[in-house]
Amino acid sequence: MRTIFISFIMLLTTFGLLAHGGGNYEHSDFFSSLQAGDKAAILMVHFGTTHDDTRALTIDVLNDRVKQQFPDLEVREAYTSRIVIKRLGDRGIAKQDPLEALQQLKSEGYTHILIQSSTIIDGKEMESLERNADEVRDEFKEIRIGNPLLFDPHDYKAVIAAITKETDKNLGYVLVGHGTYDSTTAQYAMLDYMLKAKGHQNFFVGTIEGYPEYDDMLAQLQQSGLKNVVLVPFMFVAGEHAKNDIEGDWKEKLEKTGYTVDVKMQGLGQNVAIQDLFIDHLTFKTLHRKLDILEKKAKYRQTGEKEE
Repeated sequence: MRTIFISFIMLLTTFGLLAHGGGNYEHSDFFSSLQAGDKAAILMVHFGTTHDDTRALTIDVLNDRVKQQFPDLEVREAYTSRIVIKRLGDRGIAKQDPLEALQQLKSEGYTHILIQSSTIIDGKEMESLERNADEVRDEFKEIRIGNPLLFDPHDYKAVIAAITKETDKNLGYVLVGHGTYDSTTAQYAMLDYMLKAKGHQNFFVGTIEGYPEYDDMLAQLQQSGLKNVVLVPFMFVAGEHAKNDIEGDWKEKLEKTGYTVDVKMQGLGQNVAIQDLFIDHLTFKTLHRKLDILEKKAKYRQTGEKEE
């Protein structure tokens, strides 16, 4: 089994499907420290949704694909949204948060944990997940966390390639992200910048909570001269925000401004290429360990390499 798995990893590496790690990672086989009696598992972490339709098309599909990709590993899931967990619980659908899931895995004898989140940007959700892992890290032999969808420039290029296929230059595509009110909202602006740099002048990025705001997006859209618009949720699931804020508020405001508006009610998680990127991030972590800043500085001192 292990030989087959390593061959699979090498195949991915050969064809360049793994996320770029730059100087932040060192080669390290996650499975090399497994000894007799050790058990490894994958924990898939999602914000979650109360909408059964989009969950089946996104969260469940990605979980199933991970199970297919790693057939010899136990695969579990956790939700980070307390509100979603409570609402589902009221309906008799039990979901654990990441800390609860990790504690249960520990109680069942698992020693090595790979965690992959379906988070879009490297923001508060990833920070919270890191803290959850840190709380129990000493109770496991190893825990590794895969990167969110957008982490380095390579990821942005891959995402842009995935979402701009089969699009019409005569339509304005408005990508609407959730957004955040801290500095990590700059990642949405980076996406907008790179879309334009790649020649996709008919793509515009806005967020519900953060920057770019609706008015920032609208200013660019008006300058483009395009009158027919497609609203696209830039979220893993097309749930509450997509159905209320995007299909509701944003569509209504654009139509009042004179635009003809369609809504592509589809979460990013329904895009096979996006699913592939999350799996690539998870797979990358099976052969790479992230270096913290002190380790990097120590490496620079030893090798004489210039700090970037």
